Amino acid sequence: MMNYAQMKKLLLSIDNPVERLELMMDFGRGLSIVPDGAICAEITGCASFVQICQKNGKFYGRADSDVVRGIVAIVLAMVADKTTEEIKAMDIIGEFQTLNLNLGVGRLNGLNSIADFLKNL
Repeated sequence: MMNYAQMKKLLLSIDNPVERLELMMDFGRGLSIVPDGAICAEITGCASFVQICQKNGKFYGRADSDVVRGIVAIVLAMVADKTTEEIKAMDIIGEFQTLNLNLGVGRLNGLNSIADFLKNL
């Protein structure tokens, strides 16, 4: 799976908003499978079913929507290899907005819920 800097560079190299969303969904298809024994929490406030899971300090995620899986993949790439303190200090929403993805209000609410969850670990 790509790291966040690679994802961002690729997303920002695409001018067409539909193609950017398709790429984001491709990122979601690349999410690692949640391993057995991972501790998972369902994210409330998302229109879709979303879980963020942890095992051995690594994050995993799953969602029942291609778009949301893409959002989860990008956010998890943002926080990969970061400490809890580093994650709490991040502006996940502000950074996500730099990607110029056209997401509806429901998806943005879900993104806020995911960011809140990660900041409150």
